Amino acid sequence: MEELRFAVLGDSLAAGTGAARAADGLGPRLAAGLRAGGVATALDVVAVPGAVSPGLAAQVERARAGRPGLALVVIGGNDLVHGVPAADSAAHLRRAVGDLREAGAVVVVVPVPDLSVVAHVPAQLRDLVRGASSALRAAQSAAVAAAGGRVLEPSAGLTARFAAEPALFSADRFHPSSEGYAVLAAEFLPAVREAAGAGRARAAGQGG
Repeated sequence: MEELRFAVLGDSLAAGTGAARAADGLGPRLAAGLRAGGVATALDVVAVPGAVSPGLAAQVERARAGRPGLALVVIGGNDLVHGVPAADSAAHLRRAVGDLREAGAVVVVVPVPDLSVVAHVPAQLRDLVRGASSALRAAQSAAVAAAGGRVLEPSAGLTARFAAEPALFSADRFHPSSEGYAVLAAEFLPAVREAAGAGRARAAGQGG
């Protein structure tokens, strides 16, 4: 069977910043998981550390050149850090998802996580950051659904693990460590596998 082209777009989480080895990043781990499940997968990571949603258009153009059947977008943390209005973030994300869909990809989006678990956030600001994360995540989720994408929202259990286990963060205490990416990939893989099946069916002209 023809290889599934798997594009990974977004910010430093998508790019694997903080991992000890490139193979430990989110995209390579998910691609390895797909291959282990019998899906021949060609990975194309076009994510850019520090990216914000208004910068997704350039990544989409690079991804589209590879004719992906599956695309994963991880975005939102830097939007919060840099004060990008939630409505603007959502509009750019909706456009990116729509363009990837038009290119033939099944699109999975991981919206902004709860950044209040990051060690750098002062205790007195955690509630504020938690609320801002939730508001942006809701706007992103609505935009993704409107564009025909799939939302892969981090579970409460995943957030709790990152809050409780410092080893899941790299030395900068902001990005995941290799162990942290392993935890993320394990949580995300079932949904990515399901989307990969839809991507293969879509490529074969069976919908999805």
